[in-house]
Amino acid sequence: MAKAELFQKDIPKSERVFYYESETDDPIKTSEQEKKVEVGLPDGYEFIPRHWWVRVYSAILFRIFWIFGQWYEKWYWQTKFHGREKLKEAKGKGYVIYANHTNPFHDVFGPAIAADRRIFTIISPVNLKIPGIGKILPYIGGLPLGKTRDEKMAFNNAVDKRLKQKKVLVIYPEAHVWPYATNIRKFPAGGKSFKYAVRNEVPIYTMTTTYHKRVKREKGDLPRMEVYLDGPFYQEKNGTMEEKQNDLAKKAYDSMVKYSKKSTYEYFKYKKKTK
Repeated sequence: MAKAELFQKDIPKSERVFYYESETDDPIKTSEQEKKVEVGLPDGYEFIPRHWWVRVYSAILFRIFWIFGQWYEKWYWQTKFHGREKLKEAKGKGYVIYANHTNPFHDVFGPAIAADRRIFTIISPVNLKIPGIGKILPYIGGLPLGKTRDEKMAFNNAVDKRLKQKKVLVIYPEAHVWPYATNIRKFPAGGKSFKYAVRNEVPIYTMTTTYHKRVKREKGDLPRMEVYLDGPFYQEKNGTMEEKQNDLAKKAYDSMVKYSKKSTYEYFKYKKKTK
């Protein structure tokens, strides 16, 4: 079955299962991942556009993307958002949203609709190879992870600059997309993905997508979504950077687990392989 069909049409119940050995297994892979091809960034890639016309183009494209996202979330997924009022507590400062990774289309639009300002999302360089949308991801806020030392430095500088500009950074700490998963997986990198919030001393929020049966069944058994925002969570004042990262990671994980239990429909099943 084509990967996009998992999210664009109802699929037979017999095919709604994934057998995994580890929570780091990847049910959905690009052709590059399947061929184990190392994907890097284009030469001279700019994390922060230098030319004014690129910035204007990016702002216009993001606005179009946001407007389309409003329609897509409401019409296609019948999404309801809860807890947006909590974002008011981060007024005047940047913040980071940590979300569960369960739908690549919703995961692009959802945070933009939920947040109260422009978002920038950490993505894999592989995503730049996605037909169609891959080339525009950087213009609507995609921040691909760097591979080389210079790329990593430029990436970190871009993240810090966006947070200082009081923007929103979006991170999927589970790393891999598990379609319609109703549980929260352990974060493969532990607390490392929380270093951006710690070093910039900004609060974090969680965004947990849950799944439910539709009232109207015009799309078969495809679920609808309810999204819960929680926070803000702040780092401890004392301790090493690693301790602060791990503390935030625990707060985020516990929050996401709490809200994930609000799911009432398991459309796609995950079963651990037995030896």
